[in-house]
Amino acid sequence: MTTSKETAGEAATLERRGHVGVITLNRPQAMNAVNSALSAAVGAALEEIAADPDLRVGVITGAGRAFCAGADLKELAAGRPVTAEGHEEWGFAGLVQHPIDKPLIAAVNGFALGGGTEIVLACDLVVAAEDARLGLPEVKRGLMAAAGGVFRMPRQIPPKVAAELLFTGEPMSAQTAHGWGLVNRVVPGEQVLASALELADSIAANAPLSVQSSKRLMRDSYAHGSDLDPHLWTLNHKEMAALMASEDAKEGPRAFAEKRTPRWSGR
Repeated sequence: MTTSKETAGEAATLERRGHVGVITLNRPQAMNAVNSALSAAVGAALEEIAADPDLRVGVITGAGRAFCAGADLKELAAGRPVTAEGHEEWGFAGLVQHPIDKPLIAAVNGFALGGGTEIVLACDLVVAAEDARLGLPEVKRGLMAAAGGVFRMPRQIPPKVAAELLFTGEPMSAQTAHGWGLVNRVVPGEQVLASALELADSIAANAPLSVQSSKRLMRDSYAHGSDLDPHLWTLNHKEMAALMASEDAKEGPRAFAEKRTPRWSGR
């Protein structure tokens, strides 16, 4: 596997590993706390992953011993914003209001508190280290989990469990998060990135347009309360029609009939 590395700003890096783009939060001296520079760098990296047809999956992790300690409270105390200058619409960390159609995996290599957990909640899949801790302690600081945590957490785990996390501000272990379905895999700390890349590669091996349509429809379905909502089925048929017109939809059955690995073009 060939690997090339590019800097997407000194506060975060984007590294290509085959069809996977690895974003690393790169403020280890501050436990990867989010400031404006980090938000800008992550947002730019997501834009690059979204625009590059050769990149099919994104992985986000942290440098050093933490995934992300949340917002940089020193920046907030000084009255400085922690969103990306000129791209406030991307939201916290340049990510929580910045959807892309390609799957995003959080590789949680240490504690992820406050905004760190909100980054996790904004990702599609999660691989966590055995010693990782997740939590939303904002109420202990006179704040609330306003980067999506208040409404994303009860959509991803049972509402009463989410309420306890939100109201007490107490953290939970990676094992507890796994038990509630918030985390897909729990692995030894030194295996977090490798495990996330293994998961990413298994996704990247599939037809990219099919994966992207699946994510798009899954995301759009949250706006509809019933699986019989006519508008949801209209979206479903639209996505499927576009897929059926693609080259990859012809390649998949052809490869199966010829007993070979599909050669996806993303077209």
